[in-house]
Amino acid sequence: MSTTAYDDLRQRHQRLHHLAHLQAIASWDQSANMPAKGNEARSLALAEMGGLMHQLATEPALKSLLDAAATESLDELQRANLREMRRAWMSSNALPQSLVEAKSLAISRCEHAWRSQRPANDWSGYLENLREVVRLARQEAQLLADSTGLSRYDALMDQYEPGMRAAEVDRVFGELRQWLPGLIRAVQAKQAGETVLQAQGPFPTAAQRALGQDAMRLMGFDFEAGRLDESAHPFCGGVPEDVRMTTRYREDSFLPSLTGTIHETGHGRYEQNLPREWLGQPVARARSMGLHESQSLSFEMQLGSHPAFAGLLSPLVSRHLGEQPAFAPQNLNRLMTRVAPGYIRVDADEVTYPAHIILRYEIERALIEGQIECEDIPALWDAKMMELLGLDTRGNYRNGPMQDVHWGAGLFGYFPCYTLGAMYAAQWFATMRRAMPELDTRIAAGDLVPVFDWLNTHIWSQGSRWETPELVRRASGETLNPAHFKAHLESRYLG
Repeated sequence: MSTTAYDDLRQRHQRLHHLAHLQAIASWDQSANMPAKGNEARSLALAEMGGLMHQLATEPALKSLLDAAATESLDELQRANLREMRRAWMSSNALPQSLVEAKSLAISRCEHAWRSQRPANDWSGYLENLREVVRLARQEAQLLADSTGLSRYDALMDQYEPGMRAAEVDRVFGELRQWLPGLIRAVQAKQAGETVLQAQGPFPTAAQRALGQDAMRLMGFDFEAGRLDESAHPFCGGVPEDVRMTTRYREDSFLPSLTGTIHETGHGRYEQNLPREWLGQPVARARSMGLHESQSLSFEMQLGSHPAFAGLLSPLVSRHLGEQPAFAPQNLNRLMTRVAPGYIRVDADEVTYPAHIILRYEIERALIEGQIECEDIPALWDAKMMELLGLDTRGNYRNGPMQDVHWGAGLFGYFPCYTLGAMYAAQWFATMRRAMPELDTRIAAGDLVPVFDWLNTHIWSQGSRWETPELVRRASGETLNPAHFKAHLESRYLG
């Protein structure tokens, strides 16, 4: 029986999927469980795996197979899969295996050292490793730019948010810059008149872990297909069949771990509900990181900060952390929606959060384009934090440019996806409310099924079947419209 070119490609991608599974679990273990002395060996092993996968993704036979498959009789989903196969092939072929392996090794070393350098506020130590990561990221950006005809930064961003360009981000973020500072001031003025009881700790880590797991169950996470662990920086990894989420704990405050866990649960449920019948194929992957962040922010912000949702969380918080007046639903919601400029992005409220993203986007774009060097980051960080949020971060590297894992992990071009995701999430809920005027009443009654069903139908189950603008249009009736995000913030915080 003859095998078509398309079938040959499908089998090759299935093999890559199995290797990516092992790579993902080894990476998760490196962050969550691995003893410190295992890092160098693990880094070398991951670099070797990255090199092997790159060899498979760039085999010379693939070009003729892709060309032949394009002439075969394929249905619409197969054609979408072939489109994504070609995209992956072009991206892989732009980079030599030596660069893929060198980058893997550099980011493993940088991220591992960062875990101890950040608490020590050791910018100079971090800088030594970061320079090498940036050097390799610039090489990658140039090679991708040569292959695609895009700018260097656009070529990197395209790896996370296909089709998005810095010109569009500049336009959207430029509008945000116009109205965001005024909104922050207006919300702070309004909230100044509210009485808010502060929760009294300490909050034992074990109790917080149990609380987080109960919140995950409330939001439908399948514990037979995933788990929650602890790491220096929260993330969602693994594979759709085995999702690995992490969070981090502070015994003086329970909200960072709780909201972080709810955030990662949105990522986890997206992964767990990607189209099962296509798993292993590019068309079954999440469409983009902006859409991925739209799921985590649908959970953390649209639902998690919804006034009625606090009524569902309140009994869980009291069960695990003990009864106290601060855990009453209205007060809990006020704690979860306080707007106050702070140093830490992952702890930021949803009104000030975009300012953290604008700052990082402007710095990393200049860094990749060669307009600044790593040594320039702290001064730029200090200036932009003062301009956007009125905070003095001089000398505070730990809570400044060292706070995120992204740059040390070579994830340049990722940061814009967070605020694009917040905009998509606002658009999803605006669409849901048009279709289901009773949505807020159902959330208050503890019925979250309509939200999850809508997300599953329009986002999760679609994988990469459609390119992003088309997926967004099919889901909401229009392409990305940032006006929904502004309307959401004004409605929730100014009434």
